[in-house]
Amino acid sequence: MFRYLLHFAVIVILTFLTQVGGVAWLLAQAFRRTLLAFAVIYFALSVATVWVAPSFGRVALSCFESGSLTMQSWMYCVLNRNYVTPDLADVLMDTAEEMDRRYPGTTTLVLDANFPFFDGFPLLPHLSHDDGEKADLAFFYVDASGYLPGAVRSPIGYFAFEEGPTYCQPAWPTLRWDFAALQSLWRDYSLEPERNRAVLEVLSNDARVGRIFVEPHLVESLGAGSDRIGFQGCRAARHDDHIHIQLR
Repeated sequence: MFRYLLHFAVIVILTFLTQVGGVAWLLAQAFRRTLLAFAVIYFALSVATVWVAPSFGRVALSCFESGSLTMQSWMYCVLNRNYVTPDLADVLMDTAEEMDRRYPGTTTLVLDANFPFFDGFPLLPHLSHDDGEKADLAFFYVDASGYLPGAVRSPIGYFAFEEGPTYCQPAWPTLRWDFAALQSLWRDYSLEPERNRAVLEVLSNDARVGRIFVEPHLVESLGAGSDRIGFQGCRAARHDDHIHIQLR
């Protein structure tokens, strides 16, 4: 009984992490070398997903091309979290090209986007990345040498928070994690104000974009106010480590 429960738990975890991983694990049980079979099957399913996803109204953001728009980490590609609708793909590419036009050599980094299949399927721990119309962008950073193309403070672009005033009080349940113990581990980079202000301006002026979530203290410090930039609420994840955008 314990063995079946363990397999069930693995299937559930892999499904919520990657969407297709649970199926790969289930199929791998037919082989003696389960882990090797899982790796091969998961890779095959992930590759096939690139061609199947358009039937579900989503396309994969490239994990191999380097240019003005880039996935921040290979991890998002391996976990199949790099899928968006064609309209959002166009918004992201247009934004990245405009940023590169304004500031040559600028790299716009995409973090979590969406899974390839089925509206309403949750992309944990996000509350809303479930329809292909949402994506997160990394901030732009500098150090003493100037702008750092493709750089982020934490390995995955999340959880390196820019501290500032907030009116949120501790609450439960909540996804507003502070991860205070981790903050001293991150790279000592600073936000690049011009590029971060500019990307919020570009997104705010794009008629295809419905909402942008950034912590209020950053909106104020960057001088990037817009009726499309809002606060996600105190029970959702903090947005002073990334920019959340979604279509209308």
